[in-house]
Amino acid sequence: MPISPLRFDVGPLEITGFGLMMMFAFLGAGWVMERELRRRKMSDEYAWSVIVAGAIGGILGAKLWYFALHQDLDALFSRAGLVWYGGFVGGVTAVVLNGARYKIPTRFTAELTAPALAVGYALGRVGCFLVQDDYGRPTSVPWGMQFPQGEPASTAQNLMAFGVDVPPGTSPFEVLSVHPTQLYETAIMLVAFWIIWRLRNHRHATGWLFGLYLVFAGVERFLVEFLRAKDDRLLGGFTVAQAASVAVVAVGAAFLTMWNTDDGRAREPRAAILAAPKTVPASKKARA
Repeated sequence: MPISPLRFDVGPLEITGFGLMMMFAFLGAGWVMERELRRRKMSDEYAWSVIVAGAIGGILGAKLWYFALHQDLDALFSRAGLVWYGGFVGGVTAVVLNGARYKIPTRFTAELTAPALAVGYALGRVGCFLVQDDYGRPTSVPWGMQFPQGEPASTAQNLMAFGVDVPPGTSPFEVLSVHPTQLYETAIMLVAFWIIWRLRNHRHATGWLFGLYLVFAGVERFLVEFLRAKDDRLLGGFTVAQAASVAVVAVGAAFLTMWNTDDGRAREPRAAILAAPKTVPASKKARA
């Protein structure tokens, strides 16, 4: 099934599916945090403060991580060169510093962002599908997809450059069907979001939900990497992302263990930015 990338022009600007889904990912994550703060009867202003910090730190971190791996200076100033784990580290750093600025406990922020991170990642991977990068290995499954205009195109030649085996005798220019691993990740993380969202009223300590997110995210990425077309396989065929995934799962498991029992701390911080606006009694409104 050949798939064309989503691109169109609005005046002098080129709009891509990736750019659109990045915007929707941040908006979706902000909406999720906004809903949770309102459920807690808190101001939703902090949600959008987190989004701004996460967007700036995430993009900067993703670019710097890519540069560290590939030494490609041009990628720092282009749309390419975004690595998820670099974005995660940069985004977390920026969000933690932003929370400290408002004197909000890091554990509360972590708890708040857990479901938002899951839904944001799921939407972001749709963007990867729409620009046709981060796809998988060749496959004969009925839902396999061809990306003739991908980044790069899923030709035999490009797949072999990733170290992927192709059928003998295949023309280097033949466009092959590959696993749409971007959609696999979207589906898995939407399920993770649903589970995390349902567990918001857990009886564990604040921050436990973030540990659960880390476990889901790490396991998902570790498994999907087996199907990805990549050229950074080390240690017997494992990728750099899989090594990072193991570390993420380990940190998540540690948080789940540390914060298994509710200690009553950081659950309802009293920071000014979280204070719900005071409602004016109807009688006073009428007199005004």
